[in-house]
Amino acid sequence: MEAEKEQSQGGEDCIVETRNYIYIFEFKLDGSAEEALKQIEERGYAKEYGADKRKLYRIGANFSSKTGTIEEWKVV
Repeated sequence: MEAEKEQSQGGEDCIVETRNYIYIFEFKLDGSAEEALKQIEERGYAKEYGADKRKLYRIGANFSSKTGTIEEWKVV
């Protein structure tokens, strides 16, 4: 697992790689899961895995500062 992996376009919040899967996480605070997914796409966080045979998941999550919990999440 890597957190804040740096790339030329910035860094993802978290990447988890297993033998069969790659999970790219982007987290927002008081934003939206859709904004997080948009950032993954706009900054090309998944590009380096384009030729990888493993199943790739992009996960956007939004945390609420009011409740201190995940308010919303989406998986693509």
